[in-house]
Amino acid sequence: MSIHPDATAVVRAISPDEPVILNRPHAARRAARFFVEKFPGKVLYAVKANPSADLLEILHDAGVTHYDVASIAEVRLVRETLGNEPVLCFMHPVKTERAIAEAYHQHGCRTFSLDSHEELEKIVRATSKDGEPATDLRLCVRLRVSSEYSELSLAAKFGVDLIDAPALLQAVRQRADWLGVCFHVGSQAMTPFAYVQGLERVRAAIAEASVVIDMIDVGGGFPSIYPGMEPPPLEDYFGVIHRHFYELPIAYNAELWCEPGRALCAEYNSLVVRVEKRRGNELFINDGAYGALFDAAHIGWRFPVRRVGGPENDAEAEGFSFYGPTCDDADFMEGPFQLPADMRAGDYIEIGMLGAYGAAMKTGFNGFGDGPVETVADEPMASLYRGDRDDPRISDNVVSLR
Repeated sequence: MSIHPDATAVVRAISPDEPVILNRPHAARRAARFFVEKFPGKVLYAVKANPSADLLEILHDAGVTHYDVASIAEVRLVRETLGNEPVLCFMHPVKTERAIAEAYHQHGCRTFSLDSHEELEKIVRATSKDGEPATDLRLCVRLRVSSEYSELSLAAKFGVDLIDAPALLQAVRQRADWLGVCFHVGSQAMTPFAYVQGLERVRAAIAEASVVIDMIDVGGGFPSIYPGMEPPPLEDYFGVIHRHFYELPIAYNAELWCEPGRALCAEYNSLVVRVEKRRGNELFINDGAYGALFDAAHIGWRFPVRRVGGPENDAEAEGFSFYGPTCDDADFMEGPFQLPADMRAGDYIEIGMLGAYGAAMKTGFNGFGDGPVETVADEPMASLYRGDRDDPRISDNVVSLR
């Protein structure tokens, strides 16, 4: 496998007609080591963020031992890629009975998430053998919490309401060998206070239920850096979570978990696209809403961009919007994306921080979507892990309820 110095070298070497995914294994490895060494508990990689087999191997080699899988396809993928050693945690709260049975009986999955009595009974049925219920289930009740401090809400679809949580916790305790409470504050949480709110809801649910809790899972939501989104250092998040975890009414040996997706893989990929046409401040490029730029089109996400392999001059920056390659008007990314004002057809653009929900969202609509994958050795366009980022906090005070 050849490793190019950077995106410019890729453009000069292959002059690609198709968009090119650039992998940075060193960036993913660094992110994994950061979480494994600094988060005060177990780290589960949320496979849905980027299910690349190469990435799974990088994270595993860097010390990630637990994997948050959301479908039976992801269960199979992790087993096929990494073997039987990793711990699989089926954290989608609504699963088919057949998927639960395969995960449990064939792939050794013992940890399942749920948010209803119906899902509990489904799990019990699917994991039973010869009419005898399983005695080694590790079940996690997902609690609905606020997403008000996150860029993307995950508060509507899953999670038991606080008023109904105590009864569900009591019912699950009767069926589970090991009982956890999990929640998700939403994607790209921009303040540690998001987790404080979630943990306070957990406290209320546990106190009302009066059951022994073996694990607290604070879910994902850990942020990365994008234009206009500068989160506090991740150490602030870890510190707040750690303090509030130890104040919960839980078993003395209870475990603390988290499920980072974006934070582990955002820096792993970038994308090189070519400008096929310019119309005013609109650039027609060869990837878009049905490719790796789904988030840029559908939720207005702005990614860092730079021209590569083209003129190197002092042209002032201008805000551009993008059109993708398909014949659909919805294949549009408003931006603005800041690029040199003299951009023209034939120029190449590197779009950074696409490792999370970028390559994973690509489709073959309109016959587009194929393209090479190359490995580069330079640094990602932004990073939480290099140690050279200016601290964006105004003060040293970490937001806390106490």
